[in-house]
Amino acid sequence: MKVVKFGGSSLASGAQFNKVANIILSDSKRKIVVVSAPGKRYADDIKTTDLLIALARTIIEGGEKEKALESVIQRFADIVSNLTLDKTLLMNIDRDLRGLISQYENDVPRLMDALMASGENQNAKLMAAYLTKRGQEATYVSPGEAGMVVTDDPGNARILPESYEKLRNLKQTSGILVIPGFFGVSKQGHIVTFPRGGSDISGSIVAAGVEAEVYENFTDVDSVYSVNPQLVDAPKEMREISYREMRELAYSGFSVFHDEALQPVVTKKIPVCVKNTNHPEAEGTRIVAERSQNGCPVVGIASDKGFLSINITKYLMNREVGFGRHLLEILEDECISFEHTPSGIDNMSIILRDHQLRNGKEERILERIRTELKVEDIQVERNLALVMVVGEGMCRTVGIASKATEALAEAGVNIKMINQGSSEVSMMFGVDAQQADLAVRSLYYKYFAPVNQI
Repeated sequence: MKVVKFGGSSLASGAQFNKVANIILSDSKRKIVVVSAPGKRYADDIKTTDLLIALARTIIEGGEKEKALESVIQRFADIVSNLTLDKTLLMNIDRDLRGLISQYENDVPRLMDALMASGENQNAKLMAAYLTKRGQEATYVSPGEAGMVVTDDPGNARILPESYEKLRNLKQTSGILVIPGFFGVSKQGHIVTFPRGGSDISGSIVAAGVEAEVYENFTDVDSVYSVNPQLVDAPKEMREISYREMRELAYSGFSVFHDEALQPVVTKKIPVCVKNTNHPEAEGTRIVAERSQNGCPVVGIASDKGFLSINITKYLMNREVGFGRHLLEILEDECISFEHTPSGIDNMSIILRDHQLRNGKEERILERIRTELKVEDIQVERNLALVMVVGEGMCRTVGIASKATEALAEAGVNIKMINQGSSEVSMMFGVDAQQADLAVRSLYYKYFAPVNQI
């Protein structure tokens, strides 16, 4: 059995629905299908999820909801019309959305989750209806019916362990099952979404639950590239990559595969194959537990922006027992997670996502660090980007780090921080955000091309 997930661009229109159906029906092992909400049909289009967010905000702000609701309905109406599906499907969508609005209009987090999840939920119903029209035995299965039980934390759902036992029962069901991605149902009976992009997470959870032969993730690219294809010409395609390498690249800006989606399949060692809906015959990229190490030890380079660094200095910090614990406890009290903590004997830096220091948190944290840890100096450095060089072969190859620093120096990129994890799967460089793209290009050409093409 294969679990196959289709992203928003794969399901953006009736024409795309037809491509997806052909892919499903071309392989009898594709028994479980996980779908996203309709994505963009063209560059300036609006994703259905964004229309649903706009609808929720209109209701929250007390605006006129009918126009916003109509925009959502129209996206589904175009698909229904193009596929000549039963018009009662649209009546049901309208009824369902109004029901959710009525149920949650006075509960902002619940309303946002319920409406955001509707894109995937209604799209799954349309896909099941279309496959049935094509003469297949196809059934829509809600996450609740499937056994996708999650924590009751709006916008940040986490799968509960008992879900996997319930999901295993899907193996006994006949025909093709179509399940909406992006959300689960809490024990309290509420719709709760995973973080944005969470349909990848749903597909991975289902694949692990049914112990699938492979988890196929269809998107709009032929494979995963070694670098953002918008930054370089003809980037190298990766045919195979390990779980750990993909996790590092996804964390640091690769948008092909959600970084939280790997954990379920890693546990069961289920291979993932990233393929192109518009070019399904392409080989794609396989994400596996172990891969053969040959050729260049670096597999990919990525960057992400939106970081800041809190830089702390205190003489003899290294001899002060409990300093690091106390510092991290201050962050914990404000519910802030940290990304990295490079340090020296008298200094330590805490790398954070800058969006976490809003609503007065930054002022409170800095004041507590000054008064409770009695530091000599504390500075906040903003507009930081993290650039990652990733590859499991790096730890056995001499000169990888020197090559990276040489490339950045030649490009005129100032390195503000260097960090390498104990696993040596990745090297991280902190640079000014405005130099992030230049840094990525310089590193890519240093490792993958013999001639400097920056």
